[in-house]
Amino acid sequence: MFEATTILAYRDDKMAVIGGDGQVTFGNTVLKSNATKIRTLYNNKILSGFAGSTADAFNLFDMFEGILENQKGDLLKSVIDFSKEWRKDKYLRRLEAMMIVLNRKNIFILSGNGDVVEPEDGKIAAIGSGGNYALSAARALSRFSNLDPKELVEESLKIAGDLCIYTNKNIKILTLED
Repeated sequence: MFEATTILAYRDDKMAVIGGDGQVTFGNTVLKSNATKIRTLYNNKILSGFAGSTADAFNLFDMFEGILENQKGDLLKSVIDFSKEWRKDKYLRRLEAMMIVLNRKNIFILSGNGDVVEPEDGKIAAIGSGGNYALSAARALSRFSNLDPKELVEESLKIAGDLCIYTNKNIKILTLED
């Protein structure tokens, strides 16, 4: 994982949600506390989040959005094509970067190694330095609380912010609902 950020995505029968903290670090210095590391893609039908270099994020988001356009928003085909392109490009495959993309039906983790991973439960995915903290919190909260998906993501990211020094509590959240 990266000493970078925390991105958490969650989807259920009601909605899809992605959230991210706002901290940008360089070594042991906080450069910015209110960055936006999540965005909507393809006519606000796809949610995405990024862990890694900010400059690389913009390039990867643009590349992925172009593939989404070519595939007419088909997320499964797009992640496979994106993975192939990311892996083939000599520059891009050296990036230490990860992305989460999701819609109402699917959720995927993408890496620069060409990995396309659908979480085992198909509902919760997390990346970044605080990803495992947020993932653990989200799993517990999904089992033992009545929080709605947006609240679950927010609370899980706050817990990650309590534990990970590269994650803060300046949280941004995006949702897709029916």
